[in-house]
Amino acid sequence: MRNVNHVSRRPAQGWTLILLAALTLPTYADPPDATGWAPVLDSLTAASRAESELRDVVERFGEDLQAVRRRFDAEGSPSRRAALRSFYEAWRGALDAMGFEALGQEGRLDWLLLSNRIASHLLRLEREEQRAAETAPLVPFADAVFALHDALRDSQPAKPEDAAATLDELTRTVAATRQALERGLAATAEDQGARIETTPTVAYRAVQRVESLRQTLSEWFTFYDGYDPLFTWWAREPHTKADAALGDYVDFLRQRIVGEKEGEDPPIVGDPIGREALLEDLALEMIPYTPEELLAIGEREFAWCDREMLKASRELGFGDDWHAALEHVKTLHVEPGRQPALIRELGLEAVAFLEERRLVTLPELAKDDWRIEMISPEAQKLNPFFFFNDDAIWVSFPTASMTHEQKLMSLRGNNIHFSRATVHHELIPGHHLQLFMASRYNAHRQLFYTPFWIEGWALYWEMVLWDQGFHATPADRVGALFWRMHRAARIVFSLKFHLGEWTPQQAIDFLVDRVGHERDNATAEVRRSFAGNYSPLYQLAYMIGALQFRALAAELVGPDKLSARDFHDAVLRGGTMPVELVRARLTGQELRRGFRTSWRFAGEP
Repeated sequence: MRNVNHVSRRPAQGWTLILLAALTLPTYADPPDATGWAPVLDSLTAASRAESELRDVVERFGEDLQAVRRRFDAEGSPSRRAALRSFYEAWRGALDAMGFEALGQEGRLDWLLLSNRIASHLLRLEREEQRAAETAPLVPFADAVFALHDALRDSQPAKPEDAAATLDELTRTVAATRQALERGLAATAEDQGARIETTPTVAYRAVQRVESLRQTLSEWFTFYDGYDPLFTWWAREPHTKADAALGDYVDFLRQRIVGEKEGEDPPIVGDPIGREALLEDLALEMIPYTPEELLAIGEREFAWCDREMLKASRELGFGDDWHAALEHVKTLHVEPGRQPALIRELGLEAVAFLEERRLVTLPELAKDDWRIEMISPEAQKLNPFFFFNDDAIWVSFPTASMTHEQKLMSLRGNNIHFSRATVHHELIPGHHLQLFMASRYNAHRQLFYTPFWIEGWALYWEMVLWDQGFHATPADRVGALFWRMHRAARIVFSLKFHLGEWTPQQAIDFLVDRVGHERDNATAEVRRSFAGNYSPLYQLAYMIGALQFRALAAELVGPDKLSARDFHDAVLRGGTMPVELVRARLTGQELRRGFRTSWRFAGEP
């Protein structure tokens, strides 16, 4: 898994500065051999000649989009949505006016990618507006905050007395909204005043929105406070009260409606999007399957895992009780303090295996350009295993502050054989290699980020290494199969949640009973999946994207076709995009404006 909130864009030329510094600074340890760090410049020149005519267009879109977002920086504000909608529609019109047929293959790819991304952005705006309307009764003071912020961003003169009145009114509105919600919660109410009835899901959205509004209001106040004495005289006391009222209101929503309890982890609420929205998102990701067909694919992958797990269980001496075999493997962990060394060993092992079999080209710098960081106990509630972010593999393992039970769960969930099956997913040939290459080849296509390419590639390599015999022992195979089951489970529990068929608790129980997760780790997995930081398709994208790459490799690799290394290199150098367009690029498929997804890469489920 990689952290979806950040993509590192370290400039390649930074390494030149590091090398120059190394010539003048004292050396305290033997540095890595840097003789292979310089690329073959002729090959880079040839690659640049073959790049898209629309590279500058895509880069301009990305830069202009960031400018609009900076200018209209209040999340969820009507003015921000209006500005973004105008921006996207203007770009869509400009794209439509282009001479598509005059473009080469790479240019047509970028045209389709940019058009698809604009459609995705516009759909997100529609959903944001719809959910804002659903949440509006719980945040009737939002427009007042946005009006203050917009006036500031428009460089309008401050009106201290009016601002104080607005803040005072905001405090009263918060109080009235809370009272209406309390009446709505009461089983019987003698008070016939205004009532608001809501659900934990809508209240969960409202919590996020109020917290964002509170931050926006604080930034507005801080801009003037102290710098404008008259503003401070009028507004400081009303702002203090308004800020406190918003904070108390968030606590009320969390405790009384969302269901949080002091001293306990918050409940998992989530926000299911429904079948029609899933179909819209699948079309934009170029996945020509319905949610029901994807569920069938998930069950089919589960069946394969079951058969292989029984084989490994019998080899370990546990017969057909593969749960017992899994429990045995969980006990095979390193002692506290040894996990970073294990991760380093496993990362180097995968590199040696790949190079021996010439499966993919590994730049020398990529093999050394990563580090290990440890995940805090609090963060392990969301990430109980590994993830990759900012050139580092982040590792979960017990800490001294954990309870005894938490320590045991973390040890068991991060055992040697589970780790061996995932380090290469995060590092090489997984996320570290793909992001290293994505920032150097067709780097403009990082704008077209999709989890089917990101996570699908990393899980595809788990499949390749399985096929290549990387997992030599039955314990290794149990570790690999645990994670492959986990990816199949993600299809099932994420879709059933978003279809409204399962609760988060049912998803947790499924991971414990069907896959063999520790309960704390299963809870963390479900909490992270439904917290709102991931798209609804993110968790199913691991297995579905891997199956796409697997089908593409079966089509293109073999005698009188591409070698495995040439195929993998070509994928990495093409840049980030839906895998169906990777296929179109590598096969030279004729591309037209009205391109629609049609590749049934997984057959008929």
